[in-house]
Amino acid sequence: MMNQVNVIRHWADANRTTAFWLKTALGANLIAVLAQFAVPLPFVSITLQSLGVLLIGFALGRKAGVAAVLLYLLEGAAGMPVFANGKAGLAVLMGSSGGYLFGYIFMALILGWASDKGALKSVWKTVAAGLAGTAALYALGLAQLSLFVPADKVLAYGLYPFIAGDIIKAFVAAVLLAPTYRFFQKL
Repeated sequence: MMNQVNVIRHWADANRTTAFWLKTALGANLIAVLAQFAVPLPFVSITLQSLGVLLIGFALGRKAGVAAVLLYLLEGAAGMPVFANGKAGLAVLMGSSGGYLFGYIFMALILGWASDKGALKSVWKTVAAGLAGTAALYALGLAQLSLFVPADKVLAYGLYPFIAGDIIKAFVAAVLLAPTYRFFQKL
C-alpha cells in the first residue's frame, strides 16, 4: 500500500494541474451525490451536502475545496440535477435555499484554510473549524431565506431543524479526517 501511495504522490507532483482538476471534479461530484440524501422541507431540505463540503474542504484544502464547490454550483446552474432532490437551475440558486448553496463557498474556504494551517492534526481544531464553516453557511443561508419567509419564521425554517445534524456532521468529519490525516503524514 505504501508503494501505491508513493506512486500516486509522485504522479500528483508531476501533474499538478491535472491532479488539481481531478480533485476538484471528484469533490464536486461527492457534494452532488450527498445532496441526493435529502429530507424535503418547505423552504430548505435537510441533506448531507454540508457533510460533503466538510469533507472536501478539509481534504482538498482551500484552493481545490473552493474550486469543487464552485464547480458544483456551476453544474447545478447549468441544469445538471445536482442540487437536493435532483433539482437544478438558476431558480434554485436564487430561491429560498440558494443562500446555503452560496454559503458552501465560504464554508469550503474556512475549512480549507484551517486544513492548510494544520487543523487536521487535532480532532478539536477540526471540529472548531467545522463549526466555524457551518456558522458561515448559516449566515448566508439565513440572509437569503429571510427574503422568502416572515422574519419571525427564519430561524424556525432555516436554523433550528439543522443544528443537531450539523453538529453531528462536524464530529463525523473530524473523526474521519483527523486520524486519516495523521496516518498519511506518517507514510
